[in-house]
Amino acid sequence: MIRDRDTRAGRKIRVLVVDDSALVRQVLTEVLETDPSLSVMATATDPYVAVKYIQKEVPDVIVLDVEMPRMDGLTFLEKIMSQHPIPVVICSTLSEEGSDVALTALEKGAVEIITKPRLGAKEFLEESRLSICDAVKSASQARMPRSGGRGRPAAPMAVTPKLTADAVVPKPSPRVRFQTTDQVVVVGASTGGTEALRELLSGLPPNAPGVVVVQHMPERFTRQFASRLDGLCRISVKEAEDGDPVARGQALIAPGNRHLLLRRSGMRYLVQTKEGPLVCRHRPSVDVLFRSAARCAGSNAIGVLLTGIGDDGARGMVELKESGAFNLAQDEASCVVFGMPAEAIRLGGVDRVIPLKQVAQELVRLAG
Repeated sequence: MIRDRDTRAGRKIRVLVVDDSALVRQVLTEVLETDPSLSVMATATDPYVAVKYIQKEVPDVIVLDVEMPRMDGLTFLEKIMSQHPIPVVICSTLSEEGSDVALTALEKGAVEIITKPRLGAKEFLEESRLSICDAVKSASQARMPRSGGRGRPAAPMAVTPKLTADAVVPKPSPRVRFQTTDQVVVVGASTGGTEALRELLSGLPPNAPGVVVVQHMPERFTRQFASRLDGLCRISVKEAEDGDPVARGQALIAPGNRHLLLRRSGMRYLVQTKEGPLVCRHRPSVDVLFRSAARCAGSNAIGVLLTGIGDDGARGMVELKESGAFNLAQDEASCVVFGMPAEAIRLGGVDRVIPLKQVAQELVRLAG
């Protein structure tokens, strides 16, 4: 019999790692246990072994490979979600095929993606360690299908300096005014954002204002993600490239591992992709996009902040509002994790809080 998860506040987040590679299991265990709020309760070579552990004690989060013998990760994920939903983080390879399978897993209920450690690489860069640990902590707070609430409060983060958008773009002057009437929509999302963006963008008409999106996602996954959305939406969707114009009927998705900024060229808006440090522990960062929009679009911008853990985008949304932009936030009931919108609301950067299903319609109304 499966025992329910213990949700006592203050204890460590228990993680089950499922991967057929002994080296990957070892490296992930070492990386996860550098964070004082995480504990690897067990590792399993395949889903059959994982089930035996789950029958004894249900983990808070499962880190799951998608390509394994005996039972693949997608089949196991479907069984988990249909029988006893548990937050799942997909551990995938940096390949086109791996990206496609990982995105399918998100559609089937997984909440985060991390990239699989390269074989033989025992030492991780600090950024990689942070992204893996943060993804697992984000997943632990996700609202699962049969969950009665949001889950417990966030576990303490490892003590690491957290840079602001100052590290990439200077702070804008308040209340910037421009002569153009072109509007631009800037959107930020994290945990649960892939499905939220699908619903938002698929609801926009072909003549919708240009949309620029930051979704926290590893590199090489964003191109496949944009391609999937392009096939589902009436607007076109593509992974942003440096210098792309922002045009009506198109959404540009920030490429993984690069910041995305809005720029102005005469009467047009362009995007710039940029290297730089992690901002709010992320690259791309929503704060960076929002600040750049505040600088060059001001009251011509509409800001949207969707589901996600942490506070990335909250300060940038305040700057957008100060520059004259109108801002929307996804409401708690429709969020997988009500972290980023909640922080933006707390700071006073949000003009209207609405359910996800109403965001597309509201954007069309605001754009006139």
